Amino acid sequence: MQNKGIIVFLTVVVTALCLYYLSFTLVSSGVQEDATEYATNESGNVDFAKRQTYLDSVWREPVYRFLGFPFTYQEVKETELGLGLDLQGGMHVTLEVSPVEIVRGLAGNSKDPALNQAIELASEKAKTTNEKFVTLLAESWNEVAGDRQLNTVFATAANRGRISLETSNADILGIIDSEIENAIDRSFNILRTRIDRFGTSQPNIQRIQGSGRIQIELPGVDNQERVRNLLQGVAKLQFWEVAEINEFGDALQSVNAMLVEEARSQKPAVADAETTSDTTDLESDLARRLAEGATAEDSLGLDVSPLFSLLKANYGLVYEIRDTLAINRILNRDDVKSLLPRDIRLLWSVKPQSTDNLELLELHAIKAPRGSDQAPLEGDVITDARQSYDQASRPAVSMQMNADGARRWRKLTSENIGKRIAVVLDDYVYTAPTVQGEIPSGQSEITGNFTIEEAQDLANILKAGALPAPTRIVEEAIVGPTLGKEATNQGITSMIAGLMLVVLFMVAYYAKGGFVAIAALLFNIFFILGILAQLGTALTLPGIAGIVLTIGMSIDANVLIFERIKEELRNGAGLMQAISSGYDKAFSAILDSNVTTFLTGAILYALGQGPVKGFAIVLMIGIASSFFSSVFITRVIVHWMSKKGDKSKLSFSTPFASNVLTSLNINFLAKRKIAYLISTGFIVLGLLVAGINGLKFGVDFTGGRYYIVEFSEAYPASDLKVGLDGEFDGAVEVKTYGANNILKVTTSYLINDDSDEANREVETRVREGIGNVTGFNFIDDATRLSSNDYAITGSNKVGATVADDIKNASMEAMFFALVAIFLYILLRFRKWQFSLASIIALIHDTLFVIAAFAIASAFGANLEIDQVFIAAVLTVIGYSINDTVIVFDRIRENISNKGTSRLVGLFNDAINQTLGRTLITSATTLIVVLVLLIFGGEVLRGFSFALLIGVLIGTYSSVYIATPIVVDLMKRELEQDAAEAAKKPA
Repeated sequence: MQNKGIIVFLTVVVTALCLYYLSFTLVSSGVQEDATEYATNESGNVDFAKRQTYLDSVWREPVYRFLGFPFTYQEVKETELGLGLDLQGGMHVTLEVSPVEIVRGLAGNSKDPALNQAIELASEKAKTTNEKFVTLLAESWNEVAGDRQLNTVFATAANRGRISLETSNADILGIIDSEIENAIDRSFNILRTRIDRFGTSQPNIQRIQGSGRIQIELPGVDNQERVRNLLQGVAKLQFWEVAEINEFGDALQSVNAMLVEEARSQKPAVADAETTSDTTDLESDLARRLAEGATAEDSLGLDVSPLFSLLKANYGLVYEIRDTLAINRILNRDDVKSLLPRDIRLLWSVKPQSTDNLELLELHAIKAPRGSDQAPLEGDVITDARQSYDQASRPAVSMQMNADGARRWRKLTSENIGKRIAVVLDDYVYTAPTVQGEIPSGQSEITGNFTIEEAQDLANILKAGALPAPTRIVEEAIVGPTLGKEATNQGITSMIAGLMLVVLFMVAYYAKGGFVAIAALLFNIFFILGILAQLGTALTLPGIAGIVLTIGMSIDANVLIFERIKEELRNGAGLMQAISSGYDKAFSAILDSNVTTFLTGAILYALGQGPVKGFAIVLMIGIASSFFSSVFITRVIVHWMSKKGDKSKLSFSTPFASNVLTSLNINFLAKRKIAYLISTGFIVLGLLVAGINGLKFGVDFTGGRYYIVEFSEAYPASDLKVGLDGEFDGAVEVKTYGANNILKVTTSYLINDDSDEANREVETRVREGIGNVTGFNFIDDATRLSSNDYAITGSNKVGATVADDIKNASMEAMFFALVAIFLYILLRFRKWQFSLASIIALIHDTLFVIAAFAIASAFGANLEIDQVFIAAVLTVIGYSINDTVIVFDRIRENISNKGTSRLVGLFNDAINQTLGRTLITSATTLIVVLVLLIFGGEVLRGFSFALLIGVLIGTYSSVYIATPIVVDLMKRELEQDAAEAAKKPA
């Protein structure tokens, strides 16, 4: 076998890397267990705030050593295999930057009745459409103001130079649109900094293009109120004078003296209110650090505390990032604060500087008279800021202030020549340049050690105060840790059960060859988890479903190879020759089927959102690792087992399976018209049922709010629905959610109102309604349920326009998946008939699944069309095309060997020759899907059902739909060619 050494080398390298990255996951799990133990009281209840305090305290502390290199908890969390919101618990939030406030700010908060009426009308329209707000504003203005020009409102002193009384409506609308887009970008930068500082594992923040929305995922968050305040707080931009070290050096010396004396006496310091809850663990750690610092410096004859001993520069307060936690502990103490001047505030830089392989942060002392939070200059005076270049052609930032700001800026700079002024946003110092001279106008330049990107970001940050752009939460999913644990257990159970059943089946059918396939499967799963950790991707519940699906689908390549080897052995080839020919002949079919499925995953990843994207990542990684392990690793193993040519060492069938599904001669194509009628009839029936009864769309598609309600004992869903119908005018759906004591209550009540008041009203109505109907008492903690109690363990809110975004993204993903598959089949098979037949079969399979959902729902099944269902349908597309390509590949081989003179016979032969592989692959996949259906829980119920129907119909359509359509299309072409040939003279 050629290139065996390279394959072994790559396998060893990838395995070592996976082990390395997965080791961080084990370490992180241990730290979190310690945090939970630390926060668990005598009654067994966990204080999540205390648990978070523990994790915050070790965030920059070394917790793991690998080959002598230390890793802080932050570095461990950044490298571990993270868990998504559904497995770990936490928050998924979509924020919208309010365009209304931006328009009002640009108009100088005008009281013009026409403008205010147009804004209100545009806001109402925005609740039911995805059109840009500026488009809706233009329509509303025309309806309210008629022919009146916008320049009568927007031509203000603040807009001088941009908008005048001659500026057209179109130009003004363009300026408004630009301001809205810029405000969204500024909000994105502010939120990104806040999220990075929040310290959660695997945070994700991204703009939803084409909208004013920003999507944020924070797995593992227990304190949701803290997140809401963090995300919706007002960005505070300030300019402060920086105090020199000699202005407060005596105070630092006093703090140092107190800490040294304390360390010598070995008495733990009393923490302030923020750290008191950490009790003796953090206090004793601080005492240890103080003691170590004193001992280290005493050997040099010096008396210093960590406040001085940890300094990393000769001038200024500069520390390593890992030491900032210890410094913060010192500075947050009440007794330390009492020694520092009241007019001094200490703030950290936002960006570390790299020096001699050290990451250093500076602690700035700003002058705050009488401890005031009011800076000499605030960000509301800035009218414009942009990235520029200084005289040395280095990136810089230019900014322009209004008249009041220019006056105050001139005064501030004239009083601080030769001193520094800090630009502070959200209590972090972005830059602190030295004033070179008085700046008489409101235009100035900030220089520093910037890259172009950093200068652009700073310009956006400086402009944050130019126009008010508040954010509001329009979508919020809260998954409690208990729900996450249940979801994890369900996923693990289904994965293990599916794996065990596939192992038994493969060994029973392929004997020792089955063990080879299982070895490849284990490599595949191991590689998936390791690569996910390397990429820093969080594993979600749909991602686990992708792994379980990969368990079935990854067997396909080995089934193809083993069936080819068995075919060669039956034809009289020797073992080594049969193995070589089997791998070679199966390669093209394996490549084509894997590429088409990978294309589906790529479309899902590019266009999907949330759980769909997580599923797509696992699917793509699974396909890539499956191809490598099933084609290359197994070949190395098979070659090693058969290198002496001894057949007793390796076999590919058991006695009962040796002749199963061989020598078949079924005329499948003779029944193709009956198949056409059956498929058409079922699809039409299902669509009629859907049209009459409607499909049950999930909250993702309809917009609404749902609540997961856990009762202390089982309560009938139908009884609760009847009771709640009066509370919400019938806009209620209640069904069981995984267990008979857990119910999912969904309502579209007040769906177009995204205010916090509406959220509270709906939840209050749900609580009151449940209490009135059931007589149960509401409690906050589901772990303390007793008789006649209930708790709300999770909730989700999706506004109507968010639901429209999801629908459009889903349809777009479907369309582009079909286009990509069409083009790839055309490229590989060189005939449009194969591409067209493939697309028709895929559309058939999709409609069949939807029809099956409609019919099943009509018989009382609780099945929803949601994002996970879309993932299932696109997976069915990938699976179905996988089946179809295998048959097409054998057809191509038969035509290449025998021509097209016996077209129907060649196609029938191809179906019969690949039927064994088709049925075996379908059987292994169905095993996994059935396990998902049984053990996957309510979260995956619709997904599993869609896959079950999809696998069955995908197998059926590759035989009775796709292949027959190619025959019919090619027969017509051949008949036309024959007719044209007959017309030509002999």
